[in-house]
Amino acid sequence: MKRSAGLLMFRRPGGALEVLLAHPGGPFWRHRDAGAWTIPKGEFADPERAVDAARREFTEETGFAVTPPLLPLGHVVQKSGKRVSAWAFEGECDPARLRCNEFELEWPPGSGRTQRHPEIDRVAWFGTAEARRRLVPAQCVFLDRLVRTLER
Repeated sequence: MKRSAGLLMFRRPGGALEVLLAHPGGPFWRHRDAGAWTIPKGEFADPERAVDAARREFTEETGFAVTPPLLPLGHVVQKSGKRVSAWAFEGECDPARLRCNEFELEWPPGSGRTQRHPEIDRVAWFGTAEARRRLVPAQCVFLDRLVRTLER
């Protein structure tokens, strides 16, 4: 089973909870919106710990700082079968300052031409209702867990 780990940055301007979501880069995701956004995350393998991978991936994919403490949000298994572990942290960033690593992809398929694409092409702050509409469905549970954690 593939494993992935990521971080969900949140803020509370004026007391309203907002989360930072990432839109995947590359041509497959270019025109997709609702149900396509994700927490910044990436795959990892032993011996790397999931929480260390989450911190690394967040920084590689956004260029933003991670500020402890990290609040555990557990894991989900997505439709693809990938197990995603997540943590949340309170922070602030300007989405216009996104700095993301890139990947190579043959596009169009079978063309023999390789192109470079950012892993994330944009990030944005969303209130919980809008975040729920935009997120990959399996990751919506992370929002629920974050809200419950913050209510304690």
